[in-house]
Amino acid sequence: MSRALRILLAAVVLLAGTVSLVAAESAPLMRGTAITDPVLLRKLDEQDTLTISRLLWPERNANFPLTTDLLFSSLPQLKQIPPAIDAEFERYVAQQKAAWPTETIGVGEGFDVQLFDRANLKSPDTRFVLAGIVNRMDRAYVSEESCGEIRLIYRLARFEAKPDGSRTGTRLPMTFNLVLKARDARQMDANGKPLTCAEVARRWLDNGDWQGLIGSGVHPTDAMLDRIETNIQISIAPKSALHDFRSDYLLKVFKYNSATKTFEESTLENQIDRDRILADDDLRRDFKAWLLTPENLREFDRGTVLIPEKFLASAAVVPTPAGLDASAMQPEFGLMQGEEKGQGKEQGKDSPVFTDNDVVGALKQAAARGELQNIRSVAGFQRRLNDVTCAGCHQTRGIGGFHFPGVDWLADKPSNSTIVPASPHFIGDQLRRRDILTAFATGKQPDFSRGFASRPQTRGSAELAGTEYQDGWGAHCSLENAGSGTRDKSFTSWSCATGLTCQAAAASRRIGMCFIKTR
Repeated sequence: MSRALRILLAAVVLLAGTVSLVAAESAPLMRGTAITDPVLLRKLDEQDTLTISRLLWPERNANFPLTTDLLFSSLPQLKQIPPAIDAEFERYVAQQKAAWPTETIGVGEGFDVQLFDRANLKSPDTRFVLAGIVNRMDRAYVSEESCGEIRLIYRLARFEAKPDGSRTGTRLPMTFNLVLKARDARQMDANGKPLTCAEVARRWLDNGDWQGLIGSGVHPTDAMLDRIETNIQISIAPKSALHDFRSDYLLKVFKYNSATKTFEESTLENQIDRDRILADDDLRRDFKAWLLTPENLREFDRGTVLIPEKFLASAAVVPTPAGLDASAMQPEFGLMQGEEKGQGKEQGKDSPVFTDNDVVGALKQAAARGELQNIRSVAGFQRRLNDVTCAGCHQTRGIGGFHFPGVDWLADKPSNSTIVPASPHFIGDQLRRRDILTAFATGKQPDFSRGFASRPQTRGSAELAGTEYQDGWGAHCSLENAGSGTRDKSFTSWSCATGLTCQAAAASRRIGMCFIKTR
């Protein structure tokens, strides 16, 4: 096993339970599931211990992190990433010019649509800094052999020299996630036995004899590499006569090819390619038949469905803000029949993929089999069709287009906007993730199901009660249908704590927010 991989495993598992005091409210929820301590992350980054360049090029002699100009020019594993991002930018600019022909588009404040400056990806003054480490063993349903994933999350930052000779860093709106397998199937423990998922989970939960996770065998450096995920705030468009303020985020994924030893452009998991499906009658028919098949509908309801690649897109542009429903901007728009006149007919398409009758019939049969946990209505089906995608999930209770911005340890005095490391959606999901870790650690079969992204599963715990993550002030809740006194069956449990009431907060007829009762 390489020195870099030993350091990674040791640091990740030993420090997994360490949390930061600056996020005291959310810290207990993330114990054992995420590393957010800014002091620790800064140490691991500045000492070149868990930088991207050290992990992907462990034999290099330099003892300092590589800036972006050197990172992409020196590491052949990353050579496909810059041109793929450039191509997406060109497509995006062309689409914007077609949609808003009277608006100017470019880098800087003088434009109506202000683009992310791609020069930052080729600059000697920028580099990716470690913003957090997240345990995602709750995704072991994707690959049981790997026991799920470990994500090292980096944030792009620009460094400038100060008059006193020191340097100050400013974070830029881009994250770079290096996703590793939680376990190499060939890995051995200290006793020479295959490392189990239970052992990996126990090290994260209780920080025990973490050295047992390393094992004594020799493994290639790339044995645990899975993919790289990028999220870039591609543009900002200030409010104008044509539209409200809007910022768009570009999502890309690059899967690791161990044969070529490069990260190659790939599809995004469950990111439905709406335009391609609507334009191809055969693909439209196949997708409908596939999703409504009983076993696939069951996994879809539980949030663990894995949609085949032939239905997926290789990029997504996510608009923010999107409101509580966000249906007009998400992949399901045009796929569903919709309740409002004109929905389901975007871009001249005369018929949707799913009609209300399709969904009602499939749900009725699934309910008779006792297979439904979350989806109990057409609206629930539509919401799941939205939040199972990368784009839909990123729009749900995020922080400016990100779910894990990380604490800004570059700032001398972090502001209130930077002391919380993650979004309400991320924090609210930690109980479910910890429950899965505990099941692994105790030898039980984990329940990988999840609720809707707007409202976390509580798994029988009261830890979230009265907070914005569940039923407290600002939590998402179920509105009564106008005049009927009833709620949509998919969201009836989305109530508010005592003293609060569910009130409309956006253009949504079903989902509101918990606020103090008014006379």
